[in-house]
Amino acid sequence: MSEKTGTESRSFGQLVRSYFFWTYERGSFHYDVMVTLILVFLFVSPHYIDFNDRPVETVALRASEVLVKEAGTEGNSSRFMYQIRADEMGDAKTDAELRGAILREVEPISGEVTLERYEPVLDSHGKVIAYDAWVLR
Repeated sequence: MSEKTGTESRSFGQLVRSYFFWTYERGSFHYDVMVTLILVFLFVSPHYIDFNDRPVETVALRASEVLVKEAGTEGNSSRFMYQIRADEMGDAKTDAELRGAILREVEPISGEVTLERYEPVLDSHGKVIAYDAWVLR
């Protein structure tokens, strides 16, 4: 009996080694098993493993750029989110000044709009680098 256990463990070791070094020919049963395990890992693991994968916040690179993203609709109006660099806002500090500065940047691009709300975009140090503004057009 001890010989049979040694033979089984040796064949199991060879099997693991063959899987690890991918020695099976394409189309064989073991090749299909390896490919299936890889595909299962790729498609199932994101549901159970947190890879800390988050989208990177994009900010306009040049001072004259304004990023525009579609943000849905409300009634007959289209909603857009504009991202305006903070250095384009001048010395605006109060809510009214910020709203006016945002509208001065957005209206030449899209015409007359209604500013719904805005939020500051902060860098990793807590400094305001841009403003996200949601407008109805």
